[in-house]
Amino acid sequence: PTMENASSVKEFILLGLSENQGVQKMCFLMFLFFYMMIVAGNLLIVITVISSRRLNSPMYFFLCYLSFVDICYSSVTAPKMIADFLVENKTISFVGCIAQLFGVHFFGCTEIFILTVMAYDRYLAICRPLHYTTLMTRRVCGRMVIGSWVGGFLHSIVQTLLTTQLPFCGPNKIDHYFCDVHPLLQLACTNTYAVGIIVVANSGMIALSCFFILVVSYIVILVSLKSQTSEGRHKALSTCGSHITVVILFFGPCTFIYIRPSSNLSEDKSVAVFYTVVTPMLNPLIYTLRNEEVKSAMRKLWSRKVGRE
Repeated sequence: PTMENASSVKEFILLGLSENQGVQKMCFLMFLFFYMMIVAGNLLIVITVISSRRLNSPMYFFLCYLSFVDICYSSVTAPKMIADFLVENKTISFVGCIAQLFGVHFFGCTEIFILTVMAYDRYLAICRPLHYTTLMTRRVCGRMVIGSWVGGFLHSIVQTLLTTQLPFCGPNKIDHYFCDVHPLLQLACTNTYAVGIIVVANSGMIALSCFFILVVSYIVILVSLKSQTSEGRHKALSTCGSHITVVILFFGPCTFIYIRPSSNLSEDKSVAVFYTVVTPMLNPLIYTLRNEEVKSAMRKLWSRKVGRE
């Protein structure tokens, strides 16, 4: 039979996290709770930062966008995954699958860039405090955020176009709970070695270069802390501490999946839960629990709201 370049596959079947009915029902409740926490926690941060006059520094400007991206990012995969726990046939249309792949890479990459920008912001605030306000103007911050979105978009377009060019002529079972590049490459009915390398290089280059910038900026920050007062040191460490925690939680699993040629998909999907669900849920907690300013702004906002009624 001659191989046609057009895809004959109109939909894919997602195998999800587990095939066990009991496990799926538990997962449904657990992930529904997680997702509600993600939306509520991150929305709370967005609303607090927008409505508080005190939280107008670049750090909170970026935090606000990070929270917004987290909501979008988990919304690309979580609602579908949660709904699929309840149904027998976990199908997704070809277009839906490609849209999901685009969304995951778009928001995921934007998140990586925003985390990197936040590290640079902390570096300037702690190591160049006298020039900080002149360097980090509203305009500069705005441009950095726009740059993060554009970068995420470009990365995602590359991943999506490479994948849509491939022919799919069955089988159509994806051993994952969302459409990602690696699982789809394994289903394409052609040799995907070259595409696989480009995909890994594209993701890997971004993740590694950002990770490098992050690590360097934190090393510089930690070295420069030696010369500061103990109070200044404590404050700097607490803001950076929360940031470093988030970076490790997000980059660890992310790098694990995208920087090696994937061999074991069932291993991949349990790791993916981490950065698509767990990290976006923990972000608000990590940033607010360690931050007095955010906590007091939230209390103020709350008492104002309650006071009005």
